[in-house]
Amino acid sequence: MSRKTYSLSAVAIVAMAGLSFSSADSAEALAQDGVVEMAASGEASTEEVVEIVPEQSVFVSEEVVQPLPEASARPVASAASLSELVAAIDSDQELTEQLHCLAGAVYFESRGEPLAGQLAVAEVVINRAEDSRWPASYCGVVYQRSQFSFVRGGRMPSINTSSPAWLRAKAVARIAHDGLWETEADGAVYFHAKYVRPGWSRAKTRLAQIDTHIFYR
Repeated sequence: MSRKTYSLSAVAIVAMAGLSFSSADSAEALAQDGVVEMAASGEASTEEVVEIVPEQSVFVSEEVVQPLPEASARPVASAASLSELVAAIDSDQELTEQLHCLAGAVYFESRGEPLAGQLAVAEVVINRAEDSRWPASYCGVVYQRSQFSFVRGGRMPSINTSSPAWLRAKAVARIAHDGLWETEADGAVYFHAKYVRPGWSRAKTRLAQIDTHIFYR
């Protein structure tokens, strides 16, 4: 015969106790008779004996602490300068495909520029990806035909991935993507070198010039 144990509330226990037999003697006699009858007949009872065990209260003596979300590995934008923030970024972390495209644009378009100029170039790619006039991804923006001169045949040239310039470009891409530092070219979707003057620039709003690049929206 199997045994089941149930945990009931104190109210349920009292209620069930009220259904007991009129006397302890009669209850014991009936129980014994039932056992004798079962033993004599050799038949197993179809009913299970249920033992009612009150549920005990459990008190926790230690403070219950909810687990916190895993801390972000990204540094807080409280650095004293952009160069300090770039140095704090983990440049060894592997990039996603989209961040690789963004870092590639920074590398090929502005690796000789100051960090502020590199950040502004990244800002242009990000702003275009968020604008319905351009493809909705960093890679789509970078590889869009006739937009970036370093893209040839729909491909990005090889990158010297061990160079300091690439490590900086990776860091700048992360900073721009996460919005960790403000840029003078906020809202820019166009830029060109200062030694050229494309016709479209006359119809755009100039936002900033950072070293050799001029940025517009």
